[in-house]
Amino acid sequence: MVEKSTWVRMKVIQHLLSAVADEMGIVLHRSSCSPNIKERRDYSCGVFLSSGEMIAQAAHIPVHLGSMPLSVQTALQHITSWEPGDVVFMNDPFHGGTHLPDVTVISPFFHRGKLLFFLANRAHHADIGGCTPGSMPIARDIYQEGIRIPPLKLIRKGIRNDDLWMFFLSNVRTPKERACDFQAQIHANKIGIERLKRLLKRFGETELIHMCTLLLEYSEKMMRAFLSNIPDGSFRFEDFLDDDGIKTEPLRIQVTLEKRGENVVVRFDETSPQCSGSVNAVYAVTLSAVRYCFRCLIPEDIPLNDGAFRPIRVEAKKGSLVHAQPPSAVSAGNVETSQRIVDVVFGALSHILSNLIPSASCGSMNNVTFGGMRYGQPFTFYETIAGGLGASPRGHGASAVHAHMTNTLNTPVEAIERQFPVRIVRYAVRRGSGGKGRFHGGDGIIREYEFLSPVTVSLITERRKFPPYGLFGGEPGKCGRNVLIRKDGTGEILPGKCTLHHHAGERIRIETPGGGGWGMLKKTHTPSD
Repeated sequence: MVEKSTWVRMKVIQHLLSAVADEMGIVLHRSSCSPNIKERRDYSCGVFLSSGEMIAQAAHIPVHLGSMPLSVQTALQHITSWEPGDVVFMNDPFHGGTHLPDVTVISPFFHRGKLLFFLANRAHHADIGGCTPGSMPIARDIYQEGIRIPPLKLIRKGIRNDDLWMFFLSNVRTPKERACDFQAQIHANKIGIERLKRLLKRFGETELIHMCTLLLEYSEKMMRAFLSNIPDGSFRFEDFLDDDGIKTEPLRIQVTLEKRGENVVVRFDETSPQCSGSVNAVYAVTLSAVRYCFRCLIPEDIPLNDGAFRPIRVEAKKGSLVHAQPPSAVSAGNVETSQRIVDVVFGALSHILSNLIPSASCGSMNNVTFGGMRYGQPFTFYETIAGGLGASPRGHGASAVHAHMTNTLNTPVEAIERQFPVRIVRYAVRRGSGGKGRFHGGDGIIREYEFLSPVTVSLITERRKFPPYGLFGGEPGKCGRNVLIRKDGTGEILPGKCTLHHHAGERIRIETPGGGGWGMLKKTHTPSD
């Protein structure tokens, strides 16, 4: 056991490192330009050891944070020489990324000539090129989804590579906005470097690195202690994606959870092979989703670092839906398949942790992208729309909030209408969409857009065919629905995944799923009973 005085110092350093990541996020939030980053806060920040292990993070987006260590480790493999003032950027999903719009910016931290840490952040850019505005198309391969960036030094020893900078900006639809958001990411890392300098001055190199090692070990011990209290066994669960946007067949995600002592192996052996559309998930996304599920179960305030996940192994067959290989399209795997992975892992855990596991939540990030021309200049917009949370043995599910792998906000109506030629004509809770049960699932959202100029719209949504499941007798939540409303008032139900070209005056209404109910409804007795 750690001595009390050592434990206190370790916890102090833990919170100070987390504060570094928090402040990085504040800088990124306040200095960015796009509504997706500034308003929805679609970004994440972390502090990493020189080995690439995450030692601290801010409470940002789970799908970013669980996968970012793989990006840092990939950068370490590809960049053989690091120097003070370097900045590496990358987005390649097959090298630790998630999907192309999520761009990771990595900066090394040196102390007396020795590489000690990395500062990294990831932000979702509202356009990264590709065949449709917003870079979330109904694609058949990754080349249609946008520009793919391996680990590259954008800045070398403090000097920007302007050729690389211009090459990138020349391949996106909104270069000024992208440039602003990239500068925000770079400055976020700079503030992280300044704050680490203060920590080194306060604690010294030896103390700080020693405490980081103890933090990793402490988190591992806490996770092992939790796992040791779970019954051993093999537990299975499966669920389905509606389709891939190209074909109409459902896609299976099946998990087998093998628990032995203090270790867990999570396997996806019977999952569908990678598909024609963009719902393929790379391994980093699958790893992130599994880690998120186990992190949710830990009752204690354990440090959020890579040590906690050492007892958990994730196995997925290469070429499967959850370990996609190039050149498969992957943009929706990050946002939709990640949610279904959470559903199946929690479903498997419900067999042994019935007092903790909630029913399925909304199960979709309900992605909406659109773009076009305004005043002779291109514009692009991206947002996700919240839904209902699954009910749990502890109470009803919350309504109209983002669930699981996304931790973003709903974009304010004022921000959308101020910056884009669109009017939000309805924004409301979708009453009655949560599943019934002893505890009912949360309700989804209704969001209706009226376009004031011609636009190209892409929808990537799920749970339009297979509803969010209930547990222990609870009813499923209602499926979502996408509706096109023409200028003459006639309507048409849209597929869950589609790209449309709209005229001014046409509308789209998105109705997001509710969460599943938990437990049997109590029987209501009547006088005749």
